[in-house]
Amino acid sequence: MQLTDKVAVITGGASGLGRATAESIIAAGGKVALFDLNEELATNTAQALGNNAAAYKVNVVEEDSVQAAIDATMKRFGAIHINVNCAGIGAAARTLSKDGAMPLKTFNFVIGVNLIGTFNTLRLCAEQMQKNAEEAPDGERGVIINTASVAAFDGQIGQAAYSASKAGVVGMTLPIARDLSRVGIRVCTIAPGIFETPMMMGAPDRVKLPLIEMVQFPKRLGDAKEFALLSRQIIENPYLNGETIRLDGGIRMQPR
Repeated sequence: MQLTDKVAVITGGASGLGRATAESIIAAGGKVALFDLNEELATNTAQALGNNAAAYKVNVVEEDSVQAAIDATMKRFGAIHINVNCAGIGAAARTLSKDGAMPLKTFNFVIGVNLIGTFNTLRLCAEQMQKNAEEAPDGERGVIINTASVAAFDGQIGQAAYSASKAGVVGMTLPIARDLSRVGIRVCTIAPGIFETPMMMGAPDRVKLPLIEMVQFPKRLGDAKEFALLSRQIIENPYLNGETIRLDGGIRMQPR
């Protein structure tokens, strides 16, 4: 899919991986709707990106919240061609600690945001994508990119909820790609390693340095622009579908 004049819905679009992806899409001639729970940050980001960006306060786990933002996006831009789901949370809690079993609400909350929130958004975006005119030569109507994590495969101690949520994103990639193939919508997932996002920038060296040591090459954290570059490659390469791609410098996470 060519990006000129295409409209992308990006969850978690106000910062980090989402913002870098928004910047890349606009630079290629596209338009973006930033869905983010942080309304002020989303508004500031949209203003910085210019007239081809719009911001909406969205809670991805709430159907009405996502639907209202999609309706507003359709009114503003007239279509949705791309959906990149970057919204997510990280939470560490052991299954059993000195305080007892992990509270079920903790597990449910992480699953709700990372897995259910991703599905909630993509299904409503797909509903609009199917209305798009077919793009030659293959009849493509839309592209969906979800964000998992290397924790889906190499979850560390304390990551039961987080790993389960991201493994769920990986696990639903192929079935959803199959579901949506009949209407010309492709679906891929990116599984990032450890990236220099706002969440990681605040971490002390005692947390970051051991993680960097697990990276094979290059020995550093990932750059959000590299996530955006892969997102753009997925959008523009029509034969990428139903696949999860690790973007991690060859990292294999140790138990802790």
